[in-house]
Amino acid sequence: MGHFSSMFNGLARSFSLKKRKNSSGNGKYDGRDAVEAMAKEAKRNDLILRSSGTVNVDGSKNFASLFSRRGEKGVNQDCFIVWEEFGCQQDMTFCGIFDGHGPWGHFVSKQVRESIVSSLLCIWQESLAEASADPDLDKKVQRFNIWKESFLKACATVDQELEHHPKIDTFYSGTTALTIVRQGEVLFVANVGDSRAVLATTCDDGNLVPVQLTVDFKPNLPQETERILQCNGRVFCLDDESGVHRLWLPDESSPGLAMSRAFGDYCVKDFGLISVPDVTQRHITSKDQFVVLATDGVWDVISNEEAVEIVSETPDRAKAAKYLVQCAVRAWKRKRRGIAVDDISAIVLFFHSKHFCQHIYPVTTPK
Repeated sequence: MGHFSSMFNGLARSFSLKKRKNSSGNGKYDGRDAVEAMAKEAKRNDLILRSSGTVNVDGSKNFASLFSRRGEKGVNQDCFIVWEEFGCQQDMTFCGIFDGHGPWGHFVSKQVRESIVSSLLCIWQESLAEASADPDLDKKVQRFNIWKESFLKACATVDQELEHHPKIDTFYSGTTALTIVRQGEVLFVANVGDSRAVLATTCDDGNLVPVQLTVDFKPNLPQETERILQCNGRVFCLDDESGVHRLWLPDESSPGLAMSRAFGDYCVKDFGLISVPDVTQRHITSKDQFVVLATDGVWDVISNEEAVEIVSETPDRAKAAKYLVQCAVRAWKRKRRGIAVDDISAIVLFFHSKHFCQHIYPVTTPK
């Protein structure tokens, strides 16, 4: 249990330090204050990025490329985050990508981006403390169980808090959330919605092939449809949207969600929509090269194979996400003429990174 103990002790010291610095005179203290302080410190040290650009920390195995482009429907409702040394752990990296929808979608996606980080880290620390006290638990199994339970609890907490947010109306607005944590040579993946994570790995003949790590949670998936119908929700396509199944209220032609899991959207939370993440893990090997996290604006027009090929053929990997997004925009205009281009965002996390001195390179997002 030495691995658990060292992780817990390191994180506990970080929380204790922030507590001494930030606790008020009444002795009350919220662990999220510590996370916010960690995030500010990480930002100062070029360990965290919430805009288009790259994260490349000297000595890290990771190299992250991020890019987002506003579509033709109004304000960009996508957002993302990459945090190296997540929770003051040198072997941990957090990535998250969020796709908002509805009138308040851009506010919801940003709120979930911030709150999921703090909730996850606090809950993970508490679970780690409990696990470190039991020396008989299988470390590998327990590590996955800790992360799974932490993701489940964090998503439930975030969704409950959204419902009562004083400044954001989430009745007809919401967001998807695709998050991963790289801890050493293991990826822990949690998905709520229809964004997608695709791993690029090398097969025996030397070619890169895609491995889809997540399920696109659409209303027409059999298990999703069954749940929605049992809750008296409806699933059907509009006449002018053949193949696009949407989630509807029992007696109203709204909201017409194209996903079956999301944060917010309380108008249909009693009719089959859930915010429960699907949590999985993947062990990284020397054959695995990178993972792509992208919103459905990419996957609606770009296949997994095409995405892997586009990224692998980009000469400057700092521009990998930008190039993928630009290819998706061109594909939208070619394949979906007459349909407004969606917001399109992507993160490419490269493994086995070469080490450079630079840390973050901002990229100007075209309007």
